[in-house]
Amino acid sequence: MPDRLASRMRPLGDDPERGSVSIWMITTALTMMLLLGLGVDLSGQVRAKERAQDIAVEAARAGGQQLDGAAALRGDGAQLDVAASVNAANTYLAAATDVTGTATITAGQVVVVDTSTTYTTTFLSIIGINSLTVTGHAEARPVRAVGGVER
Repeated sequence: MPDRLASRMRPLGDDPERGSVSIWMITTALTMMLLLGLGVDLSGQVRAKERAQDIAVEAARAGGQQLDGAAALRGDGAQLDVAASVNAANTYLAAATDVTGTATITAGQVVVVDTSTTYTTTFLSIIGINSLTVTGHAEARPVRAVGGVER
């Protein structure tokens, strides 16, 4: 019986596929690490984009709430106090230390805010992508509504 077993066994050096599983495992492990890193960095970029957008929306809201009181008293409706609107939006933007932005007034009644920030990558820096720039954009305008209907 031991002779039959010995005849079926080959010496280790004669197997041409010896070590091929190790190469496959290394390749698979590197691919999985790359995909994991890509997922981490892209989700971080999405979070940074959401933050830039949120800051833009809130800055536009702050600017859009600055109304011209004299115009309202005259019965001219809700009109922006342009200087106060830009100042309020810029004050909100200044409080967000990691986001830069600008606030402008267009068409005399629309507060437009554009923001920008940079996400510093974790895994993509291995292949030379050290940061990803994201932006946000928002607009706000005063609206007079009576009974839920814009007037």
